Amino acid sequence: MFRHQGKSRTQLHNLRIATILSFVAGIVNVTGFLAFHQLTTNVTGHFALFISDVANFEFWKGTIFLLYILSFLFGAFFSSYLIEKFKENKRLNVFVLPTLIEVLILVIIAIISNITPLHYPDIIICSLLFAMGLQNSLVTKISNAVVRTTHLTGLFTDLGIELSQLCFPANHHNRTQILATIKLRISIICFFFFGGLIGGYLYSKLDFELNALLVAALILIISLFYDDLRYGYIRTKRKYKQRN
Repeated sequence: MFRHQGKSRTQLHNLRIATILSFVAGIVNVTGFLAFHQLTTNVTGHFALFISDVANFEFWKGTIFLLYILSFLFGAFFSSYLIEKFKENKRLNVFVLPTLIEVLILVIIAIISNITPLHYPDIIICSLLFAMGLQNSLVTKISNAVVRTTHLTGLFTDLGIELSQLCFPANHHNRTQILATIKLRISIICFFFFGGLIGGYLYSKLDFELNALLVAALILIISLFYDDLRYGYIRTKRKYKQRN
């Protein structure tokens, strides 16, 4: 999922990483909302609230929403910066770095919530938004802007456009490509939904609370090593066949 880049990257690779990361985003979104009653995977709502406070001349009150927005922005910037800085290093998979930072943030938040009461929830919200900015930036870069996983507005827009194109086959001859893209978008939406369900179940029914973020972190770790584990299995299988 993370190994293949550029021309070697296929629709299947994008589908795999899209489903995994959208599932993680769904968990983070619902967990953050249940814990803090704030959106933690996108900034559309925060921007509206910020504008509302500014329009009412409540500038200080709106500052926190500006911080939320900037946290997501800085996460996206930092992820892209790391990728650009280290992309010439052929031995290093540059997309692993932002993912490891995201994992670290999720784990630290979960651990802190078990050790001490969270007196400054806005810091946690900013941290989650930063992590989601990291994720959205890296998946945008690795898929050449085909995949985004932390919010659904653009996905539903693109899905609506592509569904309409199927109604005009004479104007759109690349039906196979359109269907593949529709499948990708529907998969992202469904896995974001499933991630939200799992996050809500872990948080409320199993009383995991912010420990639900550990599940998201574990999924990310497994996805990072998926390619290595898969190739190791294939190599071992070939050696076994050759010996026999």
